[in-house]
Amino acid sequence: MNGTVTNWAGNITYAAKEVHRPDSLAALRALVADGGRVRVLGSGHSFNEIAEPGAEGVLLSLAGLPPELEVDTAARTVRVGGGVRYAELARRVHAHGLALPNMASLPHISVAGSVATGTHGSGVLNGPLSTPVREVELITADGSTVVLGRGEERFGGAVTSLGALGVVTALTLDVEPTYEVEQHVFTELPFHGLDSGTFETVMATAYSVSLFTDWRAPGFRQVWLKRRTDQPLPAFPWAAPATEKMHPVPGMPAVNCTEQFGVPGPWHERLPHFRAEFVPSSGAELQSEYLLPREHAVGMLHALDAIRDRIAPVLQTCEVRTVAGDDQWLSPSHGRDTVAAHFTWVEDTRAVLPVVREVEAALAPFGARPHWGKVFTVPAPVLRELYPRLDDFRALARELDPDGTFANAFVRDVLARA
Repeated sequence: MNGTVTNWAGNITYAAKEVHRPDSLAALRALVADGGRVRVLGSGHSFNEIAEPGAEGVLLSLAGLPPELEVDTAARTVRVGGGVRYAELARRVHAHGLALPNMASLPHISVAGSVATGTHGSGVLNGPLSTPVREVELITADGSTVVLGRGEERFGGAVTSLGALGVVTALTLDVEPTYEVEQHVFTELPFHGLDSGTFETVMATAYSVSLFTDWRAPGFRQVWLKRRTDQPLPAFPWAAPATEKMHPVPGMPAVNCTEQFGVPGPWHERLPHFRAEFVPSSGAELQSEYLLPREHAVGMLHALDAIRDRIAPVLQTCEVRTVAGDDQWLSPSHGRDTVAAHFTWVEDTRAVLPVVREVEAALAPFGARPHWGKVFTVPAPVLRELYPRLDDFRALARELDPDGTFANAFVRDVLARA
C-alpha cells in the first residue's frame, strides 16, 4: 500500500514505516515474524491512536485477505475472517436463516476491530458485540497461530484485547435463528420526572432502545425503539410518535437511516441506525463515549445537563444506550450493567478537546470508562484503576507477546504499572 493512510474521520494520519495489505495468511505470518512493531488497522473507525504503529512500525490491513465466512447451521456458529465487516457478515448469516443477537449503530465496521475495542449496540439484556464470540484465532509475534476459546481462563482477555496479543485472523461467533425487527421513533422525551426507575422502564420497552439529545435543552429529541416482532411492544406514554422519518444528526437526510414507522424487516436491516449503502452518521465528525454503572444513569444525565452550555456548541448529537455487563477483562462493560453516553462532535479537534475534558471531569465520580476507540483524555493512571482484571491482562500479554511486538504507545500506557 502506498500513500498517506488515515483513519475514517481523517483526524489521525498514521506514521508507519511501512503499510502492508497481505493477500494470504502466509504473507501475513511472514510480515509479523519479520520483527519490529506491528499494529492492525481494521475499518479505520477509531478516532484515536490505538492503531498507530509509530514511525518505525508496520501498519497492517487485513482487507486483502480472503473474506472467510463459514456458517455452520447445525452448530449455529459462524467463523469470520479478521478483515470482514458486519454488513458482509450479516448478509451471509441471514441467508442461512440465522442472526446475530445485536449490532452496533452502523454496519460498516470490521468485526475483529469492533470486538477488540469493546464496541456495542443497545439493550438492557444485550451485552457488547464481543458477547457471541466463542473462539479467537491469533497470529502471534513469532508467526505461529494461537486459538483461545470460551471456557479457558485466558479467554477473558482474548476478545477485547486492544490488538495487544496478536493479529486476529478469525473469530467464531454464536448465532441464533433469524428474527424480524420493527423500529419506532418518538420525539421530545423530557428529563422532568425521569428518575432511575423510569429510566430503567424506558430503556426496557424494546429489545434495543436509544435516546438522542443535542443538549440544547434538558430532554431527548428522539427515542428509537427496536422491537423484535417475537416480543411485545409495551405502550410508550412518555413521548409522542414521530410524524416523519428521522436522522439522529440534525440536518442529515433520513434516507441514510434504517426503516422506521414500525415496518418489520430482517434484524440486520433494523438493528443498526444506518443503512450499509450510505455514509453512516454525518461522515464529518469526531466521537467520544463513556460507559458507567447503570445505577448512575440519572446522575450522569444531571451532570451533563449542568454543562450543556459547553457541550452543545461543539456537538452534533449525543446517544444514550444501555449494555449488559460482560466478562472480558478490558471491556468497558466488564463486571457491570452499563449506561453509555456517546458524543458525535463537530470535526474540530481544537474546539472539541476542552469540552471532552469537561465531560470527563463531570463523569469521573461515576467511574466512567471511555470507549477504547474514541477520543478521550483520561490519564493512563486513572484509566488503569478502572479495570480490576488489568494485571491478568498484563500477564496474558507478556505470555503471548513477550517482546511487545504489538504494544504501541497507546497499549504501553494502558499496561504500564503504576
